[in-house]
Amino acid sequence: MTTTVEIRHFHFFCGLGGGARGFNRASPRVGNLQARFRCIGGIDVDAGAIRDFDRLADAPGTVMDLFDRDQYRDFHGREPGPDWCEAMPADIQRAAGNERPHIVFLSAPCKGFSGLLAEGKSKTDKYQALNCLTLRGVWLMLEAWAGDPPELIIFENVPRIATRGRHLLDQIVDLLRAYGYAVAETTHDCGEIGGLAQSRKRFLLVARHAEKVPAFLYEPTKRPLRAVGDILGKMPLPGSEVAGPMHRVPALQWKTWVRLAFVEAGSDWRSLNKLAVENGHLRDFLIVPDMHAGVLGVNEWDRHAGTVTSRGMPNNGKFSVADPRFEQSALWKDGQALGVRSWEESTGTIAGQQNPGQGAYSVADPRHTGPAKHSNEFHIIRWDRDTGAVTSAHGSGQCVADPRQIGEGFGKYAVTPFNAHAGTVISGSTTGQGAFAVADPRSGIQRGRGDNYLTAGHYGVVPWADPAGAVSAAAGHDNGRWSVADPRVCDSVQVGGISMPALAQKLVCRIRALDGTWHRPFTTLELAALQSLLDPEDTWMPWQLDGESDQAYRERIGNAVPSNAAMAIADVMGTTLLLAMSGETFVLSAQPVWVRPLALALAVNQPA
Repeated sequence: MTTTVEIRHFHFFCGLGGGARGFNRASPRVGNLQARFRCIGGIDVDAGAIRDFDRLADAPGTVMDLFDRDQYRDFHGREPGPDWCEAMPADIQRAAGNERPHIVFLSAPCKGFSGLLAEGKSKTDKYQALNCLTLRGVWLMLEAWAGDPPELIIFENVPRIATRGRHLLDQIVDLLRAYGYAVAETTHDCGEIGGLAQSRKRFLLVARHAEKVPAFLYEPTKRPLRAVGDILGKMPLPGSEVAGPMHRVPALQWKTWVRLAFVEAGSDWRSLNKLAVENGHLRDFLIVPDMHAGVLGVNEWDRHAGTVTSRGMPNNGKFSVADPRFEQSALWKDGQALGVRSWEESTGTIAGQQNPGQGAYSVADPRHTGPAKHSNEFHIIRWDRDTGAVTSAHGSGQCVADPRQIGEGFGKYAVTPFNAHAGTVISGSTTGQGAFAVADPRSGIQRGRGDNYLTAGHYGVVPWADPAGAVSAAAGHDNGRWSVADPRVCDSVQVGGISMPALAQKLVCRIRALDGTWHRPFTTLELAALQSLLDPEDTWMPWQLDGESDQAYRERIGNAVPSNAAMAIADVMGTTLLLAMSGETFVLSAQPVWVRPLALALAVNQPA
């Protein structure tokens, strides 16, 4: 006969309840014990998210600010109001309905740890206060149930917390161990754990109370990532009234639609650079998105330059030129910093400055014999010979014929191959004084006007058969790979006989892209489906979050824990708890162990 065992779970920083929804759907079984998960509450500072939590988690959530007073002041830049009070362990107990959870899930704010935030900004008082919520949340949880600790704890965040928040993680681990927990830090792809159509790498800290749960806690099974088409193909087309307002295609500027149509599926805005567009106006103002200031930009020889500024340097604007005369002139020889002329060859142009460090203004003179005391003057020491006395004045005598340099010496503005060594690093090691630049093959493209868009996938289009990236809180068509090559609708826009829209005119378009599909942004409802917050086969039923702000919807969806990933985690945690309840202390599994005991002896019964 099957016995149902209730497993209670509680959520800190619960958001809209994606993690709680996933836990509720788990149903592990060991022998005749069947687990049934029940959420006893959650805490978040966002009232709208808590209203969503009430519905998705089927449990009452609590609006609560977990800052202490100093953290509140640092984050908000002001003193709290008279109605604000500092959360204490008793408040946590009330938020859980005065019940004790078996599992606690913490998903603290990650903005301060995220790579999307500049390193310098992450160190400000505001974001340091936000980061410290991780430690304070764990402390409140441990103190709230200090007399009867939860059996299992899971703490998730962005992977960069392991570096930016190392000092906080060390304190959290020490705190958990002081309360009797065995702890493991891991990094997992929630897409693989939950079988999602997105890759979402997260940091997971998992803790097991060693006395209460002697069994091993194994990792969830990993599954291949699914294609976005597997999810979106089960949903109505965007704009369908039966799917509700969250499934509408946003009105974008006409130039944005054209850009998306020319982006190759699986790529981003960089594929626009491959287009051969005859109309320069079309390329400069319509096809290629506006970037920043043309850093390291190179002007074409037959085009005009931009405005000459007071700081016209290559690294702060388009202040370089593609000069076709370089290879055709002997003047290139004058760029040889520390260059040495052969006795038989001619010299370059004599300039106003002729120091050895400023060009090829040295010569390999075979006639030099000189008195002994001057035997080191303008002398090049062979690599396999000893040098003369090092003096304080004869700088030109301290030279060596270094056989390691491949290519043409220490040329001005020379570029070192990626697989070759560099020349000697000197005190003036800049791009104009030697081979202090490198041909880096990793960028994949030639830099355009600025580099802020080189790696973030802006205007990126995901192929129908590929998984998406991690859904972020700020997901937009122009700041990542948040568009899809939809093969289901690809009617061309008819332009014959009608005027084209203005570049900035906002409208909804269906343009047949180069691959025959419709490149369009993900709708908000589709992002929720990629997060497994809803069943895509039920999207004919209107599904809507609290409020009327599409931006607020997307922020909550991006901050949510994918429900399917949470369900996979709950399954293995529930199995471990059922083993402990049934008296089992060891189980064979092909899965890696997630949280090992502090010593192997703790995991098995020892003979008397």
